[in-house]
Amino acid sequence: QVQLVESGGGLVQSGGSLRLSCAASGRTFGSRAMGWFRQAPGKEREFVAAVSWIGGSTIYADSMKGRFTISRDNAKNTGYLEMNSLKPDDTGVYYCAAGLLMVVPGGYTNWGQGTQVTVSS
Repeated sequence: QVQLVESGGGLVQSGGSLRLSCAASGRTFGSRAMGWFRQAPGKEREFVAAVSWIGGSTIYADSMKGRFTISRDNAKNTGYLEMNSLKPDDTGVYYCAAGLLMVVPGGYTNWGQGTQVTVSS
């Protein structure tokens, strides 16, 4: 079983940057893909980015390409989401998840509790 804990969220001005972390516990984290999703109030959970278990393959939602970078350090059991050029539309709760390398929530079996990101205009 994998347990995930996100951190690094906060309030940032438009154009700013944040780095989210996802600390994992459990022996199987290194063999699972890791994904980041976000959810704004009143909206469905939205795919942000995903990385394969060895980090060789990454997928990004179109609106995040060039601004966000996903990475992972399996030796530290930690995943990251570097977010630059943030916009107010990026506001939401960001979740990390472990599972298959997919762009839909159903591909992931383990989820963190989420971390709030708020981008002010």
